[in-house]
Amino acid sequence: MSVIKLAYLNFKQSIRNYLSLILSLAFTILIFLNFQNLLYSDAMDVLGKMNKENVDIMIRAVTFVLGCFMFFFIWYSTNVFLSRRKKEIGIYIFMGLTNQKIGKLYMLETLMTGLAAMILGIGFGILTTQLFQMILMRISEISTVIHFQISLQPILTSAVVYLIIYLIFILKGYINIVRSSVLDMVSASRQNEYVRQKPAVLILKSVLGVGILGTGYYLAVKEGGMEVMGNVTAAVVFVVIGVYLLFGGLIPLIFQKLAGNKHFLYRKERNLWINNMIFRIRKNYRTYAIVCVLMLCSVTALATSFAMKQRYDGIVHFRNTYSFQIMSTKDHLEGKIAGIIEKENKIDYQTKIQILNLDSSYFDTRYQDSTYGLMAYSQVKKLAEDAGLDFDLKEPKDNEIIDVSRLYLLSIITDHSGEKVTINKKSYQETAETSEPYLGYLQELASSYYIVNDKEFERLSSLGQKMYVYNYKLKDIYNVKASQGELKAFTQEMASGQTALVTIDPDSSDIEWIKVMYSFCVFMFMVFILASGSILFMKVYNDAFEEKERYAVLRKLGIAQKTLKKAAQKEMRFAYAAPFLVMAVSSYFSVHALAKMMSTDLLGIQIISIGIIFVCFYLCYRLSLGFYLKNAEIHP
Repeated sequence: MSVIKLAYLNFKQSIRNYLSLILSLAFTILIFLNFQNLLYSDAMDVLGKMNKENVDIMIRAVTFVLGCFMFFFIWYSTNVFLSRRKKEIGIYIFMGLTNQKIGKLYMLETLMTGLAAMILGIGFGILTTQLFQMILMRISEISTVIHFQISLQPILTSAVVYLIIYLIFILKGYINIVRSSVLDMVSASRQNEYVRQKPAVLILKSVLGVGILGTGYYLAVKEGGMEVMGNVTAAVVFVVIGVYLLFGGLIPLIFQKLAGNKHFLYRKERNLWINNMIFRIRKNYRTYAIVCVLMLCSVTALATSFAMKQRYDGIVHFRNTYSFQIMSTKDHLEGKIAGIIEKENKIDYQTKIQILNLDSSYFDTRYQDSTYGLMAYSQVKKLAEDAGLDFDLKEPKDNEIIDVSRLYLLSIITDHSGEKVTINKKSYQETAETSEPYLGYLQELASSYYIVNDKEFERLSSLGQKMYVYNYKLKDIYNVKASQGELKAFTQEMASGQTALVTIDPDSSDIEWIKVMYSFCVFMFMVFILASGSILFMKVYNDAFEEKERYAVLRKLGIAQKTLKKAAQKEMRFAYAAPFLVMAVSSYFSVHALAKMMSTDLLGIQIISIGIIFVCFYLCYRLSLGFYLKNAEIHP
């Protein structure tokens, strides 16, 4: 029988055992293909050129992340496949096959598995492209006609990326088999499994793990200025390393200590599963760490999605605080302007404020701006009352100042305490920062605005030019064009008074890409959850075959099937509960860091995310427990 035919027969006989592997790989390809297809389709043309360019950048970033994930997922899955098949195909060495031929057999069988996954992934990926785009647009709240569209380029890109990664690990497995001895192959699934680690090594790993993880948590929530992004990046690295050491050090140390406590071990039949858990952790701690990190990514992705949605709504509200804004050096124009507007529109509310424009040479701030404006506290308070805006600011003293900032999508500066602003050689302490849209769209322009008390405002008036800003909000914000022409003519007539008009278009689409971004984050949340569940399911599924002999011995010793089932349940619970609990704690710090940078409260979103993951993991646990009991031949 030829090696090719033998590989095909093995693949055909084992396809049920590796169905979870094939489906997981196929799902990865499906998602990668759908994101690639977005790059080459016209689905995003409705957003306009600038938005589409921003979306394309995001898609490339997402596909890069998915490519990295595909790399590590294939690495993991092929290692699981190799450890399982190594023992089975190693038996062929007794039939006279050389290591090279056994390696070829493994390569062909693994290649068939990979090709089956690729065909499924690309096939279903093509079929779901329209559905994927419809869901994406629905979540993004973008109205457009979606039609089926697929080109050869995304299919080829997905296939080539997948095959290159997959072939690398097939070759790695081939080299591993060629260099293996007979004993290595026939005992592959048992190597180093029942070896306890030295307590000193575990203690060292535990101390390092807790210390590094704690450092990561601290950096994640530490407030600061421009160094925040560096802190967050370092926090990600520290948390990943800390989680790895936690599962490789502290958790096995705890179980080894429990196993050494005879009073604990021999109660409630714990001796049936505690020792086995030690061996399982020793072998699978990398898997638990990977799953924990993936779940942490999923919670952060969903929190980012909701934060982006809130920020998008906030920016839209911010911009539409007023419909018209007219700036002039002349006072008492509010009546004339209101008269022009009321010819075609009804005014919801109107406000007026005086701004003192100062040259940047008078200012010394941490982050220099091109122009600066000062406002009197009492005028801002009156404006807030007229516009119905929140105002909870305390009046600043003579040496104090309040920063009126724009609404950023993401701010890398989270600590504004201790900020000082120098105006004309006098130092002011910044006591508060607000992003309430008192000046509406003007706050988004390249200027910095501050609030001082009325006395300081008058004292500094001689340094700059006073501008009057007249703000009007229409009852029908979509009818701005009806009054725009006459207002423009009015401002042109007032050219001697340095008068300018700003019209806010409620249909402006320059930030529509943010809506697509939070949709992407929802999909990444789903990908990470399914990936983490798939990895644990595959590991548990394959572990059952290795445990079959152990459970057979226990049955011969007279242990009841019901008791064995309880022991298996406790092992399964740990496999799912340990990564989940570490993730639940770690996610608080990652989401807290995100909330600080986006100036929003995400605690509720974190709880919802954890709840969704809990439900998904519970379903995976029930499913994998059923397969585990079946494969381990435990029939209570």
